[in-house]
Amino acid sequence: MSTTADPLAALADLPGVADSVASVRKAVDRVYGHRVMRRRSNEVTSEAALRGARGSAALSGADWALEEVRRRTDFSGGDGDPEAPVVGAALRLTAEAGQLLSIWRQSPLRVLARLHLVAAADKGDAVGRPRQAGEPVDEPLVELPLPDADEVAGRLDGLAQLIIAGSEAPALVTAAVVHGELQALRPFGSYNGLVARAAERIVLVGSGLDPKSICPAEVGHAELGRAQYAAALDGYASGTPEGMAAWIAHCGKAVELGVRESTAVCEALQRGAA
Repeated sequence: MSTTADPLAALADLPGVADSVASVRKAVDRVYGHRVMRRRSNEVTSEAALRGARGSAALSGADWALEEVRRRTDFSGGDGDPEAPVVGAALRLTAEAGQLLSIWRQSPLRVLARLHLVAAADKGDAVGRPRQAGEPVDEPLVELPLPDADEVAGRLDGLAQLIIAGSEAPALVTAAVVHGELQALRPFGSYNGLVARAAERIVLVGSGLDPKSICPAEVGHAELGRAQYAAALDGYASGTPEGMAAWIAHCGKAVELGVRESTAVCEALQRGAA
């Protein structure tokens, strides 16, 4: 990242990033202007939360049909289904993220710890804190080299300082960096992808870009697929201007696809079909 006083804002000057930011802003404004949003926005928000959780779980290896997620009530995995706890974790995180918006700007590390605690849903010693030296990481779908615990601690502190200091960077840029950094670091022993995408959601909502949380980027990430996700994440991890710009553009496309999903929900509500 840049060594300027506002490194996040510097990323907004990378080639192509301004176009991604403008395209996302236009798409978000369009869905917020839909007539259904004037009277049934809570329904759109609820549906976006469900679809976002399904998308995030799909990227973490639990690619369930939306109606199965809607139908199920037991996500404990007690029936031997190893994917059920992943879907359950994604649903809990989606519900929890909205409760943490006011804390994020003051204490992002506290929020990340809470998100992992909610995702893991147990009382193990490694839950709700960054991993320590020698502790394993269960994140099979991300194949980047794993930073050691000291690097994780240092980069988490750096990320937290950027968030607390604030930035003039567009919300898309900040959200993409938070998401990419957490996926690259994998600071927890499990559920890092789910936590990273929940943190991205917190930034997009808390920044005011998507205050009603109706533009689920997780849907777009899932639709773009794991291969594109991994390739874009490789670009972020490279730290090159081209790689960073490609990752931000990827996240922008994911938001736009989330907007498309919620626009379809609005149209269905308008027709009385949902």
